[in-house]
Amino acid sequence: MSGVGSGPVGIGVIGAGVISKEYLTNLTSFPDVQVHIVADLFPEAAEARAAEFGIPSFGGVEDALNHPDVEIVVNLTTPAAHVPVALQAVAAGKHVWSEKPFSLDRESGRTLLKAADDAGVRLGCAPDTFLGAGLQTGLRMIQRGDIGTPLTALTLVQSPGPESWHPNPAFLFQEGAGPLFDLGPYYLTTLVQAFGAVRTVAAVGSRSRETRVIGSGPRAGEEFAVTVPTHVSALAQFEAGTSSTSNFSFDSPLPRHGFVEITGSEATIAFPDPNNFDGDIRLHRHGADDWETFPAVGSTASRGSGVLEMARAIRAGVSHRAQGDMAFHVLDVMASIAESASSGAFVPVASTTVAAEPLPEDWDPTARTLS
Repeated sequence: MSGVGSGPVGIGVIGAGVISKEYLTNLTSFPDVQVHIVADLFPEAAEARAAEFGIPSFGGVEDALNHPDVEIVVNLTTPAAHVPVALQAVAAGKHVWSEKPFSLDRESGRTLLKAADDAGVRLGCAPDTFLGAGLQTGLRMIQRGDIGTPLTALTLVQSPGPESWHPNPAFLFQEGAGPLFDLGPYYLTTLVQAFGAVRTVAAVGSRSRETRVIGSGPRAGEEFAVTVPTHVSALAQFEAGTSSTSNFSFDSPLPRHGFVEITGSEATIAFPDPNNFDGDIRLHRHGADDWETFPAVGSTASRGSGVLEMARAIRAGVSHRAQGDMAFHVLDVMASIAESASSGAFVPVASTTVAAEPLPEDWDPTARTLS
């Protein structure tokens, strides 16, 4: 991959919703990228967000795609629009970074991967939390042998569900969401980074209620249908022979978040919440009485870090870390888990990927590295 251009990499953001604020807070502070335009289906939303961050241009999707200085389109649209917007950007010759999920199904995901490959442009996808100091420190510890040979993993995320606080939660209980597709990418991406690609899965799922009630906002008290499992328990076997057990649930009155333990031949390591960029790492050596705590080392910049890492990789002509094929593999794993929960059978995962190399400890988003 050869580097193209010089100086800061031009960014166009499509989607001016809630998550765009966190992205723009970071992207406008990283000197190696420059945001040229914010676009949205609703021009007034794009205009307001552009004014908030001092971005010179705003407009519709076509305005961002046709902007001559935009090299990476940051796709922050709704999940159903991720692939259509990304395909438009690829056709315009732009690299694309998308919020999760990569796609809603395997077919559209494969179409996007092929289109980008044919066009010679890059795809990147959230979550980029695995680039944060917390998970990176844990991954470096595994790589240098602190737990011996990695063997198994246990992950757990559970809550009563988001309908009590989310003002418009129905989409989180329908196809393409539920706890598996909404929260699974953080945990499964972490496991793929630690173990490599998944080979086969088995799962069971359940739905505690057919309907739920919005608990806050102007629609409080409104009932909506639940159409997907709200609790999923999954087993995964990886190509390396390692295995994991995971629970994803919106059915527990006792919230638990960020539980990721990886056991090796010499020790067990507990990662911080994979939905965050920071957090201490704990290590329990086999035979020891207590856990040891290790502070995270590295960048704690949040969402947008993956865009920056991708931008620097484009200039350097090297592979970026949050690859589109990795995000597609995680989607494939989740789709396979859903199929197993429905059929009661083990389901093989056809796609594959490789774990990214850990970032250098001194990787600094605030540094100016592109002249």
